[in-house]
Amino acid sequence: MFTGLVEEMGTVRSIAKSADSFTLTIGARVVLDGVKFGDSINVNGVCLSVTGFSDSEFTVGLAPETLKRTSLGQLVEGDRVNLERSATPQTRLGGHYVQGHVDATGEIIEFREDADALWVTIRTSPELMKYIVTKGYITIDGTSLTVVDTGADWFNVTLIAHTQELIVLPRKKPGDLVNLEVDIIAKYVEKLVAANADHSVTPSQTQLASKGGQ
Repeated sequence: MFTGLVEEMGTVRSIAKSADSFTLTIGARVVLDGVKFGDSINVNGVCLSVTGFSDSEFTVGLAPETLKRTSLGQLVEGDRVNLERSATPQTRLGGHYVQGHVDATGEIIEFREDADALWVTIRTSPELMKYIVTKGYITIDGTSLTVVDTGADWFNVTLIAHTQELIVLPRKKPGDLVNLEVDIIAKYVEKLVAANADHSVTPSQTQLASKGGQ
């Protein structure tokens, strides 16, 4: 689990591709403190396992499904990425519960400056929009942010000046893709409501059943 509070921006040092593998080597500093083989690191919103590391970089492998569902396959050497280590019992939960399981990608539609704040509008599928609500949480490239407004296939967020310095989103441009993870609580609620609806019986149905359908 993660909190959506980015610890640092790393730099893609190298990319190794083959017919059956895709490996990223990322330069970093903060997230390497205490790192071990198999540890989970959130890379632009994707939970990945460390397969190798040194004192200045680490390596992760991406499965085919990860490449299809996320924007990580579009990275090139030199790109910056958001990084966060998995949470511990001592971690302050300043963001929200983030799994690192990307639901879909979104497309940046617009950046708009407002004094020292930056508004970002993102388009995604109507199917995903049902989980995105005004004042609710959304994870964008691993960053926990608050939704300001929504439409049928878009939503926007605003970044204060301090946040702009710490994450990759302001460094992107319209048309770029971002990794999106909706609040898991919304999915649980949807499934519970659907399950209850499937098993619900109205009073009239109960009465009919007791009378043998008469």
